[in-house]
Amino acid sequence: MSSILDQDIQFLPSVGPKTKEILSKELGIRSYGDLLEYYPYKYVDRSKIFHISELTSDMPFVQLKGKILSYEEVDIGKRNKMLVAHFSDGYGVADLVWFRSAQYIIKNYKVGTEYIVFGKPSTYNGRFQFAHPDIDDASKLQISEMGMQPFYGLTENMKKRGYTSRSIERITRNLVSILPPLPETLPDFIVNRLHLVSRDAALRMIHYPHSHQEMQKAQVRLKFEELFYVQLNILRYASDQRRKYRGYIFNRIGDIFNGFYAHHLPFELTGAQKRVMHEIRADMCSGRQMNRLLQGDVGSGKTLVALMTMLIALDNGYQACLMAPTEILAEQHLQTIRDFLQGMDIRVELLTGIVKGKKRKEILDGLATGDIQILIGTHAVIEDPVAFHRLGVAVIDEQHRFGVAQRAKLWAKSENPPHVLVMTATPIPRTLAMTIYGDLDVSVIDELPPGRKPIQTLHKFDNQLTSLYQSIRRQINLGRQVYIVFPLIKESEKMDLKNLEEGYETLKQAFPEFRLSKIHGRMKSAEKEAEMEQFVKGETQILVATTVIEVGVNVPNASVMVILDAQRFGLSQLHQLRGRIGRGQHKSTCILITDAQNDTAQRRMKVMETTTDGFKIADEDLKLRGPGEFFGSRQHGLPEMKIADMLKDRGTLEETQQAAKEIVARDPELSSPENAALNSEIQRLFDAVGSAGMN
Repeated sequence: MSSILDQDIQFLPSVGPKTKEILSKELGIRSYGDLLEYYPYKYVDRSKIFHISELTSDMPFVQLKGKILSYEEVDIGKRNKMLVAHFSDGYGVADLVWFRSAQYIIKNYKVGTEYIVFGKPSTYNGRFQFAHPDIDDASKLQISEMGMQPFYGLTENMKKRGYTSRSIERITRNLVSILPPLPETLPDFIVNRLHLVSRDAALRMIHYPHSHQEMQKAQVRLKFEELFYVQLNILRYASDQRRKYRGYIFNRIGDIFNGFYAHHLPFELTGAQKRVMHEIRADMCSGRQMNRLLQGDVGSGKTLVALMTMLIALDNGYQACLMAPTEILAEQHLQTIRDFLQGMDIRVELLTGIVKGKKRKEILDGLATGDIQILIGTHAVIEDPVAFHRLGVAVIDEQHRFGVAQRAKLWAKSENPPHVLVMTATPIPRTLAMTIYGDLDVSVIDELPPGRKPIQTLHKFDNQLTSLYQSIRRQINLGRQVYIVFPLIKESEKMDLKNLEEGYETLKQAFPEFRLSKIHGRMKSAEKEAEMEQFVKGETQILVATTVIEVGVNVPNASVMVILDAQRFGLSQLHQLRGRIGRGQHKSTCILITDAQNDTAQRRMKVMETTTDGFKIADEDLKLRGPGEFFGSRQHGLPEMKIADMLKDRGTLEETQQAAKEIVARDPELSSPENAALNSEIQRLFDAVGSAGMN
C-alpha cells in the first residue's frame, strides 16, 4: 500500500519540475519521504529579538526588529554595485548589504515598513552590517511561534543557482503543513518504556522545534528508530540463517591436527589463541553453522588460528579454503601456510585471477576430486567454475573488503554451507562489531605472542629528511633493513606512482652504497615476488613500497619503517603497516613523516606515538573518520545513516540491540500481526540498499 510519503516531490506546492530536478540530482530527494528525512544539521534560536545597541561582532546569528530608513547603491569596482539598506530599530542603525538582486530587494522591501531581519552581524567602518540577511514582514510573523530555525546542508552547485537553507526550509514547511498524522513504526512497549515521542511528532519537531528540548526529543526518537531497524534486520537475518542452515558437525580431532600441534607448532599458543580455539571448536561441534569474526591486532597470530581451524575440517574428511582481498596477500598466505605445514602430507594450492590454462584446470580438477585439501585464493574462489568436493571451512581475511552477498556466494559451494571464520586486523569496538557483522559471533585475540619487542613511533616533518637519512644509514650499517612506504591512494594513483618512482630514484642516489627493492600493486606478480624475496633474504637493504606490504611476510631483520605523507593514511592502516616491524629480536622504530601542520594531523600522529593498542587506535580512527568511511556501510548492506552516528550514539545503539533481541526472540520471522508494521518498514529501508543488503 503506497503512502503519502511515496508521493513524487514534484507535486508538492512550490516545487515543480525544475526544483525537482535540482533536489533529486543534488540531494537525492525524490519523494515526500526523502524530503522529510533530509534533516537539519543545526538550529538557531529565533525566539529572541536583539537591539542593535546589544550587538557584538562575535555573535552568531541574531534577529532585529525595525524599519528600513533608506537605500543607497555603492560602487565596488568595475561595473559592480553593492546595495546598502540603512536599518534602524530605535536603538541604533545597522546596514543591510546585498551584492546582487538589487532591483528585487528594492521592489519587495519598502522603506518605512517594519521587518524582522535575521543574519550574522559583522562590523565595517564602525557600523554593524548584515550581508544577504533573511527578511520577513513583522506583521505576518509571530516571534513566539518561530522557535528554533533549522539549517539544511546544500551543495556548491545549489548555492550557485541561488538556493539557500531557507529555500529547503520553505519547501519542508509546505510539506509538514499538508501531512496527515503519520503512523507509528515502533512497538508500543518500546515507545512507552523509553519515553519516546511518537514518530509523527518527531518528524514535525525535527524540522520546526519550538525549543531546544523539542529538538532533542525529536533527535532521540529518530536516532533510536534508525539504529533499531539496522539491528532488527541484522538479528532477523542471523536468526533466519541459523534456522535455515545446519552446520557440519566436526567433533573429530585426529592425526592431522594433533600431528601439527605436537610437531609443527613453532611456538606455544598464547592464552588468547587457546581461548579462541575453544570457541571455534565449540561452534564446529554444535551442529549449527559457525559464523565467527576473529579480531586480533597485527602480529597476534590470527593466521595460525585460521590454519588450525582448517586442519579440523581436514581431520573430518572435508576441504578448507582461505580468501584474501588481493593477489599479493593470497600469495603471502600461501607461503606462510606452506611454511607451517612443511613436512606434512597436505596439498595446498593457490587460485587467483592470474592462474590460467593448464595449471587452472589442474586446480579445478583437484578441488572437485578432493585431492586439494586447502585452497588459498582471492574472490576468484567464489566464481562459478570453482566446485569443491566437500568444502567444510572457509576463512575470509580482512572482512571489510567482502560484503554479506559475497559470503552468501561461498555458502553455495557446498551441500551445507561451510563453517565461516572471518579475520580482521582492524579492531572494532564490540558494539559496532555487532552491528557491522551482526550475523557473526565475535572472538578477540587480545595478547601478542611473547618476545615481541615494543615498537617506538616518532613523528617528523618532511624538512627533517637529511637527519633521517643519517639514522637509516646507521641502522643498515648495524645489519638492519628498512621499509620506506609511499602512499598510493586510488583518487590520485597516477600521481602517487610517479612520486614513488621519483622517490625510488632519489633514494638510490641518497644511498649509493646500499641495494634497494621496489614493490607496488601495478607490478606483475612475479616481479613483486622477486623483489620481496631479495628483501626477505637480506640481498637488498631498503624496500620502497606502497601499502601492499600492510599485511605481509615476516622479515625479522627489518627494524625501521619510514611512512611518507603519513597524514594521508587512516590510523588503522598506519598501525597495520607498523606491525610489519618489531618481529625480530632488535629494537624497532616507525617514523611518520608529514608536511601537515594542522591540529587534526598533529592529533592523529600523537595517537600513533603514544599507543600501540589496536583497539584504542581503531576507536580514534572512528572518531576522526566516521564509521561510514571506516566500514564501507553499503557493502555491508546497511542503509545510509541520516541522523544517527554509530560511534557517538553508542548508548542508543546498545538500547536498540536489546530491543531488537526481544522482538526476534518472540517472533524471529516478524510474521505475527502486531509486527506487520516492523516487517514492512524493514522492507522499505533495506530494499533501497540494493543487492548488498541482507534480505
